[in-house]
Amino acid sequence: MALKRKALGKGLSALIPEDLEKEDNQRIEDIDINLISPNPNQPRKVFEQDKLEELAESIKKYGVIQPIIVRKDKDIYIIIAGERRWRACKSANLKSIPCIVRDMENRNASEIALIENIQREDLNPIDEANAYDYIMERYGITQEEVSNIVGKSRVYVTNIMRLANLDDYVKNKIVTNEISAGHGRAILSFHSERQIEITDKIIKEGLSVRDVEKLVRDSKKPRRKQIPEKDKYLVYIEELLTDRFSSRVNIKRNKNRGKIEIEYINNEDLNRILDLLKIEES
Repeated sequence: MALKRKALGKGLSALIPEDLEKEDNQRIEDIDINLISPNPNQPRKVFEQDKLEELAESIKKYGVIQPIIVRKDKDIYIIIAGERRWRACKSANLKSIPCIVRDMENRNASEIALIENIQREDLNPIDEANAYDYIMERYGITQEEVSNIVGKSRVYVTNIMRLANLDDYVKNKIVTNEISAGHGRAILSFHSERQIEITDKIIKEGLSVRDVEKLVRDSKKPRRKQIPEKDKYLVYIEELLTDRFSSRVNIKRNKNRGKIEIEYINNEDLNRILDLLKIEES
């Protein structure tokens, strides 16, 4: 079976040593599905059942296109990447699943070269996001661990990786430097059609990131009633929390009581926030 690599930008593809793919193809082996166990530290907590069922049906028809990645722990194998595929295979009643078994304590020269290349090259933000995603899946590590490996702050890595949620049209405009990563982050909360509309407006009118952020704020303001000006201290706390979670935070207060709302745009974004909050499955 040939390992199916995720679609990567041209800049990133050039950085990945050819030996890595050859080594992965040589490591693929079928493992009894009952000997495989989820990673208890997996940051992803939410798996949509309907999507799992769709994947299970696809696996029944076409098989597992991309092996999962595991590490051996005594007599069992712990999933590094691919828990969703493993769950779908169990649902499809498969007896075994193709796996790449990795020794996580012994990164070879090719893997180290990949990390060094990513650190050294001046990648565009989209290729950089793909690079971090590639490292996370390859090594089964968190964004915080990625930030330590590549020498970037956790907030920086998080903000870059959120760009993967943009529409492909918008991502292409970032790659070609027609808009900036800051423009892209400002419009993440919109659906694809609206993202494209605003992107075209940015290019046509030469809008700055601040202009776009104001446009986004204005578009979300209720139009039917006048809202009293928010306490400056609450606005300050909202800004701190927004930076902390890389997602818009809103604080509502009524006398001495209130609530804090954190926005997320999809299940992956929710998992990221839960990881930041250190919430574990019960």
